[in-house]
Amino acid sequence: MKVKTILVSQPEPKTETSPYSELSEKQKVKIDFRSFIHVEGVASKDVRTQKIDLSKFTAIILTSRNAVDHFFRIAEEMRFKVPDAMKYFCQSEAVAYYLQKYVVYRKRKIYVGNRTFPELSKLIKKHKDEKFLLPSSDKLKPLIPNELDALGVNWTRGILYKTVVSDLSDLEDVFYDILVFFSPSGIDSLFKNFPEFKQNNTRIAVFGNSTVRAATGAGLKCNITAPTPETPSMTMALEKYIKEANKK
Repeated sequence: MKVKTILVSQPEPKTETSPYSELSEKQKVKIDFRSFIHVEGVASKDVRTQKIDLSKFTAIILTSRNAVDHFFRIAEEMRFKVPDAMKYFCQSEAVAYYLQKYVVYRKRKIYVGNRTFPELSKLIKKHKDEKFLLPSSDKLKPLIPNELDALGVNWTRGILYKTVVSDLSDLEDVFYDILVFFSPSGIDSLFKNFPEFKQNNTRIAVFGNSTVRAATGAGLKCNITAPTPETPSMTMALEKYIKEANKK
């Protein structure tokens, strides 16, 4: 069956020249974007009930841009002036770059990992005497607490934001040839919005092993998976599939 329409369960890229716009032009397919999930901040009073006292920490572990935003939001709501001596451990260059929105880089102690948490934990290990705060969402991969516990460091998790299912009721009667998912939360959102969803002729594209597991666990057939050695990105995997499907 030919592919003419794709729905990507993420916000639309802000740049005009995204790989998706190239894919759309090249393969003559219509690509729509829609967040199946969104992030909401946890109120400062609820953070207090977690017994989080920001003045007790000397270092912050930042795994995403959401963690950066919500740490500084909570600090402001609690009227806590983040001291210049605070250390920041950022999981990737992208997170460290984003941190500049809130702090003057030159004056701060910033440590940057190489994209994965195990890489970042090598840097954390060298600073065992710090008191670490891990700002996180209500959903946290077990890898992170396991790594921190194994290091034996003094750390506390603060749930500062949560992942919430978006309302997709307006899509009820809309059909797409391919639905694209990047996280188990996206699959969860699909079935929370449409409990009666039947895959029928819809092709499902998934990124990452945990998303594959969530999709198959929900009874979906994964027609397109990434990353693979041949197709390291989702757009490459989609292009390969569309070329085959639309040839017929």
